[in-house]
Amino acid sequence: MSRLSDIGIHFHIHMISDSTGETLMEMIRASVSQFQNVHPIEHLFALVRSPSQLDRALEHIRVYPGIVVFTVASQDLRRRLEECCAQMNMPALAVLDPIQATMSNYLGTPASSKVGAQHVLDAEYYSRIEAMDYSMAHDDGQGDDLTNADVILLGVSRTSKTPTSIYLGYRGVRAANIPLVPRLPLPDIVHRLQKPLIVGLTTSPERIIQIRRNRLLNLKENRPTEYVDEKAVKEEIIHAKRLFARYGWPSIDVTRISIEETAAKILKLLDKHRAQF
Repeated sequence: MSRLSDIGIHFHIHMISDSTGETLMEMIRASVSQFQNVHPIEHLFALVRSPSQLDRALEHIRVYPGIVVFTVASQDLRRRLEECCAQMNMPALAVLDPIQATMSNYLGTPASSKVGAQHVLDAEYYSRIEAMDYSMAHDDGQGDDLTNADVILLGVSRTSKTPTSIYLGYRGVRAANIPLVPRLPLPDIVHRLQKPLIVGLTTSPERIIQIRRNRLLNLKENRPTEYVDEKAVKEEIIHAKRLFARYGWPSIDVTRISIEETAAKILKLLDKHRAQF
C-alpha cells in the first residue's frame, strides 16, 4: 500500500461473488467513496461457483494482498475462502451477513442459499453473464476467438485493462484485453480485425511505476528491473501511443479517471463504431 501524499492511498480490494458481482461492487464503491484520497485497485471475480474457480481467485489474491469481500452462498466454498484468507492473514468479509442476520431474526425464518436469487433470469441477464464469461476468458491475452469481441483493450502493464474489461462485461459488452509487452509484437489477427472496437489505454509513467513497485514489494522482489525503470517505462508508453496513432485506434488516458468513467468513454466510442456497420 502506498501512502504518498501526491497520489493518495492505493490498495487492492478483491470482490468474490457467485453471481454477477453487481451488488458487491456497488456496496464497496459506496463505502470507498466515504474516504478521501483513497484509490482502490479493484479485482472482481464473478460467477465463482466451483472449487477450481475459487482457487484461481485465491492464487490472484496471494500475488496482490489486500482486503477480500465476498457474497458466496455455498458453505463449502465460503469455508475454504475464509480459511485461506486467514492463512494469508488477510481480512475477509461476507458483506451481506449482517443484513441477512437482522432480517432472519426479525422475520423468524432463515435466509435462502440460492445463488443469484436477486436476479430475474431474463434475456438481458443471460446476455450479461455470457459477456462476463467472455471477458474473463479473454483477460491478459488469453483466448483465441477475438473476432467475437465487441471491444479489445490494449495497453502496457498496469493500465487497468482487466478491471475495465470485467466492468464492460458486467455491462453486457464482450471485452478482451491484450498487454503491450516490450519487444513482443501483437498477435497478427489484431491488425486484421474489423468488427471489434480496438481501444488503447495509457496513463502517466509515475502512476505505472508506483503501482508496479507495489506489486514487486508484494512479491518480495527487490532486484533492479526495467519493469520499474523510469526511462524504460516512458519508452513503453511512447511506443504504445505511437502504435495507437499508427493504426488509428482511439486511446484513453486513465491516469485520473475511474473505471466507470473509462468504461463510459469506451461505450460512447462503441456506439459510434457500431453505427459504421
